[in-house]
Amino acid sequence: MPKTLDQRTRPHRTGSRRTGPQRLLALAQLSNSVGDGAYYTTSALYFTQMIGLAPARVGLGLTLGWAVGSLAGVPLGRLADRHGARGTAVLLALATGLAVASFTLVRGFVPFVLVACGYAAAQSGLAAARQALLAGLVPAGERTGLLARLQATLNAGLAVGAGLGGLALHAGTRAAYLGVFAVDAVSFLVCALLLAALPRVAPRALHPGGSGLGVLRDRPYALVALLNTVLLLRMPLLSLVLPLWITERTGAPAWLVSALFVLNTAAVTAFQVRAARGVTGPASATRAVRRAGWVMCAACAVFALSAGASPWVAAGVLVLGSVLQVVAEMGQSAGSWQLSFDLAPADRVGEYQGLFGTGVTVARTLGPLVLTWLLVEWGTPGWLLLGAAMVAASYAMGPAARRAAAGRDAETAGAAAATAAAGTPTAAVPATAAAPATG
Repeated sequence: MPKTLDQRTRPHRTGSRRTGPQRLLALAQLSNSVGDGAYYTTSALYFTQMIGLAPARVGLGLTLGWAVGSLAGVPLGRLADRHGARGTAVLLALATGLAVASFTLVRGFVPFVLVACGYAAAQSGLAAARQALLAGLVPAGERTGLLARLQATLNAGLAVGAGLGGLALHAGTRAAYLGVFAVDAVSFLVCALLLAALPRVAPRALHPGGSGLGVLRDRPYALVALLNTVLLLRMPLLSLVLPLWITERTGAPAWLVSALFVLNTAAVTAFQVRAARGVTGPASATRAVRRAGWVMCAACAVFALSAGASPWVAAGVLVLGSVLQVVAEMGQSAGSWQLSFDLAPADRVGEYQGLFGTGVTVARTLGPLVLTWLLVEWGTPGWLLLGAAMVAASYAMGPAARRAAAGRDAETAGAAAATAAAGTPTAAVPATAAAPATG
């Protein structure tokens, strides 16, 4: 009986040669997430209270910065593909740490925008380069499981960093804020050292006929990335929309905002790996995304029910909605990780991950504006519309992924035919496989 695609990519036991790189990737993730947690907690107040920038200017500067970052992901990911993912990731980690340190020297709006652009570009490029590095070191069937562990590590690190940031906020001094920026900068230095200790992944040459930023012309993959961006609109819910919803539309106590954040972080840390176990290939990935769409729709409906309820009823409803939201988040994350790698050609993983990662940037920059208007202003109809959009995007993901996979198979077959016609012997390499090169 022929094996299915999911069976062919099912994870297998690994030895120390593979668990070593995975452990280093996890430690690198932990290092910079601790620094980021402290930075995210304190940066807005540092920019407004210590530098003296108006809140609107801080928001504008960060929006411009992340807009630049979203454009930088693809070319920096391509750089990782062409010149080596490990070296590129190390340089971008160092560049991110340098940008964080540069914030301490900023005294005006224009320098702030320039540093914010550098910071966001380095962060976006680093994310793409690390994905390319992971693809080169980890077999295809094990990547989603590792990404789930990295996500759990990320949440744990952010929680520790947020605690450190809380201490700085309690102190409220310039020295305390500068200490946070120093911790974040050092965390990226440690991240760079850990990434440098990984095995080298050989640069990949373009297949015959490939040139330019091919991902920008790969419309099926771009559609998958776009649908994923719609699903990622859940990201600003916890940090911005729910706090506004709770204080303006419900009678629930304000401290519930913090409790829901802790609930989300703890759940992802504890259960993300388990949620990703059943995702082993494109078919199971699209099923996971489709289920997540329905669960997210249910979460939206539950959140809408909290409006006008008594304080403790509203609190209970909001907790239930948050549980549904985090279940949807974990399922959607696992499915999208799998698809982002499976649908990318082996010689352009960094470039393709650079495009796929722009969904996070778009959700973080445009999401607050769209969701604040849709949910806080519209109320219940807005929640129901968001839920319907989640279901529609999750169901559209299946046909879009199949079309992208068909295009990838055709491209692989065409490349093999072109290579054979040129008389160059080559071994067949699946589009999702990327073998590490040590040394």
